[in-house]
Amino acid sequence: MKMKHLLLTLVFFCGLHAFAAPPLEEGKVIFSSRCAGCHNVNKVLAGPALAGVHERRSIDWIVKFVHSSQTLIKSGDKDAVALFEKFNKIPMPDHKDLSPDNIKSIVEYIKSESKTNASDAAPFKRPGKLRPAYTPLSVANYGFFIVYLSVIAILIAGLLLAVKIKDIERNMSSEQ
Repeated sequence: MKMKHLLLTLVFFCGLHAFAAPPLEEGKVIFSSRCAGCHNVNKVLAGPALAGVHERRSIDWIVKFVHSSQTLIKSGDKDAVALFEKFNKIPMPDHKDLSPDNIKSIVEYIKSESKTNASDAAPFKRPGKLRPAYTPLSVANYGFFIVYLSVIAILIAGLLLAVKIKDIERNMSSEQ
């Protein structure tokens, strides 16, 4: 009987773990709902761009700042004060309801986004070889060039023939 309870408990906790949101997905949801209004991963908005924040600051500092930026500023933290000054003394709202694990998942999401967006700087793929809007003369299109010159030569020959015929008609009409 004990074995059944133990097995049932183990299956129950494994099932809970399987249905829990992965940290990256959880971080994306929290970032989109709480942070994206003022922050972007790669662009400065009302707040700083967050790419590489885990390299500039420790995770403990980030947790303290997210929980209460003003407390950190009032304590005299030079990095917090510098950020506050740089962004026009606009205070970041406190997020005391976020757990340190929630904040770590946001940082993990920022890490993943800064990696993917760094390689995709342009919103479109660059062509392998840039081509001009016109077709320059080259060996590859010499047939077009020959046809073009032939048409011009035929038109000139036709005009010259028309002039000669007109001269012959004038000479014939003046002889009569």
